[in-house]
Amino acid sequence: MWRGCLTALLTPFRSGEIDFAALERLVDAQVAGGVQGLVPCGSTGESATLTHDEHIRVVDAVVRFARGRVPVIAGTGSNSTAEAVRLTRAAEEAGAAGALLLSPYYNKPTQEGIYQHYAAVAEASKLPIVVYNIPGRTASNILPETIARLSHIENIVGVKEASGSMQQVIEIIAAAEPGFAVWSGDDIMTLPIVAAGGAGAIAVSSNIVPGRFVAVTDALLGGDFARARDLMYDLLPLVRVLTMRFEVNPIPVKTAAALIGLCAEEFRLPLTPMSPENRTQLERVLRECALVPGA
Repeated sequence: MWRGCLTALLTPFRSGEIDFAALERLVDAQVAGGVQGLVPCGSTGESATLTHDEHIRVVDAVVRFARGRVPVIAGTGSNSTAEAVRLTRAAEEAGAAGALLLSPYYNKPTQEGIYQHYAAVAEASKLPIVVYNIPGRTASNILPETIARLSHIENIVGVKEASGSMQQVIEIIAAAEPGFAVWSGDDIMTLPIVAAGGAGAIAVSSNIVPGRFVAVTDALLGGDFARARDLMYDLLPLVRVLTMRFEVNPIPVKTAAALIGLCAEEFRLPLTPMSPENRTQLERVLRECALVPGA
């Protein structure tokens, strides 16, 4: 199964439309940076504001732009099981290597409902399925025992864990089937999750510094924890501003991508541009990291 740094890919917009030229540049930059996979149409990709047609077109484009150089694990989650099945089948037809599905949001299903949701999608597709647990966005936590139960389904291969609980991560790794992968879904948690036995990270910050984030996960997976700590602590100021809690993802990272010339600084409502004070803080850190020219 995929290991290392997989990038939760931005979706560039220009004049209200998807900017496919910028998307191709972003994919090429990620591949050049050494990432081990691309994950379009997740939270960072503003999937909630994409139409179904746009969603499918973005996945298809990223698969084409990747040209087999890295696997593409398409975000195909929905709060409707039928819609998740449709998006997952479309990703399979586009040539994606796998699918990432967040737990159904807003509905707040029971643990049995969550299990049945993923089981239905797995039954409808041959793609490897990655569960995405992010209670802060979905309003429901997938409990370790539910994830362990899901791990018995052949093509449910791992979980992107963004609960913020190391206890939960450890319980999942202990209870799940052998070979079931756990990826960090929160950049700041990459060190402890991989050290505990995780497979890597599905990262936001790697949109901006793919090579540096790859170096962290490579060191961790290679057992060089001292080097991994040093690299991660060097990245910490950048990770903080790219994932700042008071500016919801992907506002900071897309602003940074615009500042370094990867895409336009354009969002779809209800996301809005950064506040001036937070943007100033972001610009300062980018200068300190030599990602934009100094004053």
